[in-house]
Amino acid sequence: MADPSVLGPALARLTGFLDRVDEAASRFRPDSEINRLQRAGGGDLSPLLARLLAAALDAAERSHGDVVPTLGSELSRLGFGPACAPTEEVTHASLERPLVPTLIPATSWRHIELDGRTLRLPRGVALDLGATAKAAAADIAARDLHEAFDTSVLVSLGGDIATAGNERWEVLVQDLPDDPASQVSLTGGWALATSSTQKRRRGLGAASAHHILDPWTSLPAPAAWRSVSVAAPDCVSANMASTAAVVRGPGAVGWLRGLGYPARLVRADGGVLELNGWPAEPEHHLAAGAAR
Repeated sequence: MADPSVLGPALARLTGFLDRVDEAASRFRPDSEINRLQRAGGGDLSPLLARLLAAALDAAERSHGDVVPTLGSELSRLGFGPACAPTEEVTHASLERPLVPTLIPATSWRHIELDGRTLRLPRGVALDLGATAKAAAADIAARDLHEAFDTSVLVSLGGDIATAGNERWEVLVQDLPDDPASQVSLTGGWALATSSTQKRRRGLGAASAHHILDPWTSLPAPAAWRSVSVAAPDCVSANMASTAAVVRGPGAVGWLRGLGYPARLVRADGGVLELNGWPAEPEHHLAAGAAR
């Protein structure tokens, strides 16, 4: 918070909001809203979950299937989720749901039907909003706190950074302690996300695998990049671009150039590639944070 006098109540407000996000979208809670809807094959969503799912489906569309909300079963099988996917209740509605022609996550998301706050899930598709919900929550929280306390705000949720207000923020860009670092500045209203293949790993030594899955193969994406940081006008866009860049590997360079978002990619050998004006775009200063 730019005004330190409101930090206490702002943190309390943020904590309450994040609790509601957890209750709505966590796959690790059997009682969460998303798990209840998963078991029932759909139903009426709360405004918050509807907003988070809409953001996830939009990211899937804009990334052409590289960042999707349908990797729940695949993440669980690799140890990045609950021990097993939620058990589906056999109901009349679920029996009427059509089977998807293919269960490849990169395409199965297109069979999800979200009409306002009404959800209909195809059989066999397990939702996981981990790729976008944190970024969407950062966007929502930053705007809410700015409006509630009338001061500039930076919200950082595990590497997803969103800001609101006119204040400029200085942030260090670095994934692991031995990785190359960059000190940059983010103009208020902009956001940044960092995706990493070095954190949240399963296994031992060279056999360990990172958590960013390629929806086209359902396996961890080849680790061409140690980390990718992207700045954008909102955190969902930044997160979508950074995650998709990891999935695309070397092919991400041309795609990111086309998006126009300033980006910083750290190669597997530690070399750094900067795109689209990073670290100081003439019209927009940038920032990044610890990887998600």
